[in-house]
Amino acid sequence: MPEFDPSRRTLLKATAMAAGGAVAAGQHLPEVQAAPAPQPARTAQPASVHVRLRVNGKDHEMLIDPRTTLLDALRERLHLTGSKKGCDQGQCGACTVIVDGRRITSCLTLAVMQQGHEITTIEGLGTPANLHPMQAAFIKHDGYQCGFCTPGQICSAVAMLEEVKAGVPSHVTADLARQPEMSVIEFRERMSGNICRCGAYSNIQDAIAEVAGVKS
Repeated sequence: MPEFDPSRRTLLKATAMAAGGAVAAGQHLPEVQAAPAPQPARTAQPASVHVRLRVNGKDHEMLIDPRTTLLDALRERLHLTGSKKGCDQGQCGACTVIVDGRRITSCLTLAVMQQGHEITTIEGLGTPANLHPMQAAFIKHDGYQCGFCTPGQICSAVAMLEEVKAGVPSHVTADLARQPEMSVIEFRERMSGNICRCGAYSNIQDAIAEVAGVKS
């Protein structure tokens, strides 16, 4: 058995040989490649659809995203900007239009759902030279201030009076078996979904009462 040589020279030689072997061994190791970064999942975009909308007595054909609301189609595609985007949640009434004689909030319905229906916006009710009676009454009674909610207020008021004439009851209708009355209390209840941030409610009610032929 050879004697163990604890000399400094022997230790240095042994350390150098061990390091060289490790380097040589490392040269034959396969390269480790980093895992590719995860790619975000792509959501398939819905195909555009062809729609034909009849607005204010005219047919309009367009290619739109099926998720387009009626309000956005009116404002962005047909440039009928009278209908306003207020809350975009159906709570303020600024986007109210008339569809087949009934008032709806156009921000809560899709444009593709309104094919085959008659859509009337504030632009279709009257013109500066030939105002609708409700438009003229709003001007006479100063039923607006900033004017932002006014198109929706007028469209809602026009359709609301037709609802009363058709016998549609409200929460304040006393007798559901009888024709609702043309009264201020009925008008206030039925118009409660149209918000006026300027607070012109009393003037709005005066305008509606005049068109309905009742005392405010």
